[in-house]
Amino acid sequence: MAENKNNKKNPWSWIPSLYFAEGVPNAVVNVLAIVMLMQLGMSNANIAFFTSVAYLPWAIKPVWSPIVDMLKTKRWWIIVTQIALGLAFGSVALFINLPVFLQISLMLLIIIAFISATHDIAADGFYMLGLAKHQQSYFVGIRNTFYRVAMVTVQSGLIILVGLLQSWTGLKDVEIKITSSNNEVTEIVLPEIPQITTISENDKLAFVVTSDNVSLSTNKISGKSFDSIKVAVEKHNSDLGFALKEEKKDKGKNETKSALTNWITKTFNPKKYNDDIKKTEEKQNDVTNKLVENGTVVGIMLNQQPQKGEDVVLILKSSDDIKIISNKRLAFNSENWNQLAYVMVQPHANLDSVNGLLKGTSGNIPLSWAIVFFILAGLFVGLFVYHRFILPRPEDDKPASKEKNLLKEFLLTFKTFFQKRNVVLLIFFLLLYRFGESQLLKISPIFVQTGREAGGLGLSTIQYGTLYGLFGVIMMLLGGILGGLAASKKGLKYWLWPMALSINIPHLLYVYLAYAQPTNLFVIGSCIAVEQFFYGFAFAAYTLYMLYACRDSGEHKTAHFAICTGFMALSLVLPGMISGWLQECLGYQNFFIWIMICAIPGLLPILFVKVDPKFGIKEKE
Repeated sequence: MAENKNNKKNPWSWIPSLYFAEGVPNAVVNVLAIVMLMQLGMSNANIAFFTSVAYLPWAIKPVWSPIVDMLKTKRWWIIVTQIALGLAFGSVALFINLPVFLQISLMLLIIIAFISATHDIAADGFYMLGLAKHQQSYFVGIRNTFYRVAMVTVQSGLIILVGLLQSWTGLKDVEIKITSSNNEVTEIVLPEIPQITTISENDKLAFVVTSDNVSLSTNKISGKSFDSIKVAVEKHNSDLGFALKEEKKDKGKNETKSALTNWITKTFNPKKYNDDIKKTEEKQNDVTNKLVENGTVVGIMLNQQPQKGEDVVLILKSSDDIKIISNKRLAFNSENWNQLAYVMVQPHANLDSVNGLLKGTSGNIPLSWAIVFFILAGLFVGLFVYHRFILPRPEDDKPASKEKNLLKEFLLTFKTFFQKRNVVLLIFFLLLYRFGESQLLKISPIFVQTGREAGGLGLSTIQYGTLYGLFGVIMMLLGGILGGLAASKKGLKYWLWPMALSINIPHLLYVYLAYAQPTNLFVIGSCIAVEQFFYGFAFAAYTLYMLYACRDSGEHKTAHFAICTGFMALSLVLPGMISGWLQECLGYQNFFIWIMICAIPGLLPILFVKVDPKFGIKEKE
């Protein structure tokens, strides 16, 4: 069927670029958007929920996959959706400076996801039309590899670029040394605006701090006094626009937690639950004699007015001795530049002395993201031009007969899919194979960049991108290629169990990272690299099983494969939507233990899966 005289294009000339184009939008919605929204100040729960909602078009794409089958060719759909993606990415770049961008970002992500899902339907169908069966097995590792190359390019290359752009457009870093003393401090005093010398036209925009060497008392103070200062600091930052409104809303969420949230937190994170209970009881009983670790408040402002419409964002992180109690992201603009933004810090409990560092890095966040999305727009315009000329024209790539009834064919597509033998087992396999990975995918980018005082690893944007790019990409490529080659030698049945185990066991590395919180970048990078290698290796079984399930679907092969990939996307959406909430309930350590438990439902369907032992093995000519 696929081997015809009109299909003479070398598969290497179009499969890598086609699946690179398929992977980029997926990575933008599933990874890049997480980092962007994190920098804009969203909570973990909201980031995981909103990006999962934006991922829905990939889950429901089977609804319109028959339209792709019946209208135009797969080749036409590929080319049209690629230029549409170029326009969509360009729109994000243009809108990103609007004040309401945070609110419209979900709509933009859904539009990108919808176009990309349509592109995926056409590309996956084209793959089966343009290759012989033994080529499909051989190139499954190649297509998965370049799909993953696209994801790593986005989550490493583009994120590194974002970090570099922000460092180039940012101001000099803020560094405040925090030391301890045994002074009898009974209250925390809010700092006053410092005297700024006259600014000349040649002076650069810079941050001014009330003190770059702050001493805080190791003597404990009244908890009520500490809490009142904390509330005042947060209200001050919110009222003057230093903190985002989204952050402000999140602060009230803990007041009314659901019974389920309380049960999960109490069972698996009792320390946090008990702390919350104590805080609630103390507020209700108006306890005045509670003593807590002392703290101090530092003020930060700009030395001169920035350009109108420009936001100078300061991201704060602390060393191990101290923790930041107030907002960790502060935005300065032309209206609040001459006011102090407050930063409240507190030492960790039971320390005899403190020798910490409060550090702030800045950059033009909207500009850096606009440049990245303009690059994405240019990339897809280039892919549109390239594939316009390089894609083959298989004889079987043609729309369904115009005489067919569209609604009838649409319903027939789903009817024939759900009439497949063992379809229930197929659906459970697709939904559960990546049950743990689907939750890890949402939280791991946040975890590695979250400050160490909050349980994360405290990596910078550049470090995060570099580790995933330098270590992760090499090992993931090797894993993906090895997975495809292994399957073409001994078949899917032979490798199904080893691959299923290899996608779950490496999650133990994140348990280690959460508990040990290593500072050595080589150790962190090695853990990421190993996890990426086994993910690339294991994903070959997932793709091959979908191809196996659709091998006898006849003219509905494309639509049936799209239905399978819809369930694959749904396997990311549903767990992803609750992953942020679960992490906030459990904490990072217990969350990664939960990820290990999630391997059990992922392995259960494999006990009943039956595969032809010869499927996937390259046929001898």
